[in-house]
Amino acid sequence: MTNIVVWSAFRNTPETVAARFPDDRIIRIADEAHLGDAQDAEVAFSGNNPQRVRQLLDATPRLRWYHTVSAGVENMPLGELAERGIVLTNNSGSYDIQIAEHVMAFIFAAARSLHRYRDNQSRHEWRSHPQQELRDATVVVYGMGSIGGEVARLASGVGMRVVGLRRSAGPTLAEAVSEADFLAITAPLTPATRGAVSRDIIGRMKPTAWIVNIARGAIVDEAAMIDALREKRLGGAALDVFAKEPLPAESPLWSFDNVILTPHTSGDSPRVAERTLTLFAENLRRYKAGEPLLNRVDFAAGY
Repeated sequence: MTNIVVWSAFRNTPETVAARFPDDRIIRIADEAHLGDAQDAEVAFSGNNPQRVRQLLDATPRLRWYHTVSAGVENMPLGELAERGIVLTNNSGSYDIQIAEHVMAFIFAAARSLHRYRDNQSRHEWRSHPQQELRDATVVVYGMGSIGGEVARLASGVGMRVVGLRRSAGPTLAEAVSEADFLAITAPLTPATRGAVSRDIIGRMKPTAWIVNIARGAIVDEAAMIDALREKRLGGAALDVFAKEPLPAESPLWSFDNVILTPHTSGDSPRVAERTLTLFAENLRRYKAGEPLLNRVDFAAGY
């Protein structure tokens, strides 16, 4: 029997986890007042809210493995986890399908001016807008992890030319971005990617190109992107993530007619809870068997 603490695990309630693993002890944390119950936990199944992570780590002196239900780990105290010898795994793979589909929805909407037609509809206007074909258009995918790989697969399927950018090999962002009709940002937020889509990079893009960001807002120099949109040096931007969330009401991004916004919802899906539990179940089996865990975070790389 393994002692597993469950707190704030996105769409997986402690009751759901307990039903899936009846042979293990599931320590259910409803709120901070119950954290004392977690002192015997060796496994944590939780989120990446910095305050709650801090509280959970303080309450679990015997913790050996932390599974976060997020894909990104930039909010996790990687140094402390490494020092304490706690293995960290993320939820990569549980979001690939829906986020890649969200990227493609952004790209199709941008190409066919669907956002502008929706604006027309709200104003009862019969008016046409410029439209493009995606076949033979180039999408540069910045970050070829599991989400980027799925974006590349879907984009290739509709005849787009895909340029995938990896940290270890191939062209750099500065080299590839001038070819992009769409720059799809799918990389994790790390010290190496923070601010990577800089003013210089944006300046290298075609004036008809779109930035599509479903990763983290801090990867893009948001002020530089806003300047480029205002000065018509970009075709548009389709954004699910922002430098500050929720996006402030005073942000200029709300007002551009060539910007499509969603409120950090690209990972939403009715299937994500089951995918998460399936991943966790396989890793729990591996943990008990002493086998390497899937999605183990490299503390040095930051993902």
